[in-house]
Amino acid sequence: MAHKYKLIYFDRRGRGEVARLLFAAAGVEYEDFRFKKEEWPKYKGTTPFGQCPVLEVDGKPLTQSNAIVRHLAREFGLAGKTAWDQAQVDMILETMQDIANPISVICLCKDEEEKHALKATYEEETLPRYLEAVQKILAANKDGKGFLVGDEMTVADLSLFWTLDCIPVMVKNPTAKFPKLQEFRDRIAAVPNIAAWLEKLPKTADWDNSNVEHNP
Repeated sequence: MAHKYKLIYFDRRGRGEVARLLFAAAGVEYEDFRFKKEEWPKYKGTTPFGQCPVLEVDGKPLTQSNAIVRHLAREFGLAGKTAWDQAQVDMILETMQDIANPISVICLCKDEEEKHALKATYEEETLPRYLEAVQKILAANKDGKGFLVGDEMTVADLSLFWTLDCIPVMVKNPTAKFPKLQEFRDRIAAVPNIAAWLEKLPKTADWDNSNVEHNP
């Protein structure tokens, strides 16, 4: 019997987007339950840890974004074929968190001087170091013309795809010096199920980062 899935998250891409990409890639139906930021107090007390996203599987809740995407990846055959592949996928998922987490820290910083310094360090040191390392991993597998791990798409690819899409909220043209990553991003976006999802994806405030005002 097929499971009944419900993903509960803000009306934005954010930490819920990799799970949505997994549903799209696998062609699995689910309820994409979204709410506005101002509605969060109404739902916060209903979640296990006062956090979202929350994935309900046959009415049972699961929270923590990486726990959600790992569970879905295993269910949908997108977690890697072997134990070693799965470990490599996990490594990429953790690395994507390392890339994305400083963006929230910078955006929430109230002191403008400190914010400027944090952004400069991220843009000039932290981000290039990570992107260079990820591009090397990609290039080591079929010269970067395939996937990050193995010969089929995994959640690692979807996580990198989303990370590359969200970085421009802080840094313009992050892949300018990393052409294999840009080619990878475009290749994943062209996968039929992913392209179909992007076409119908609700155009929330964080959909098109080209319209985001970048900090100086």
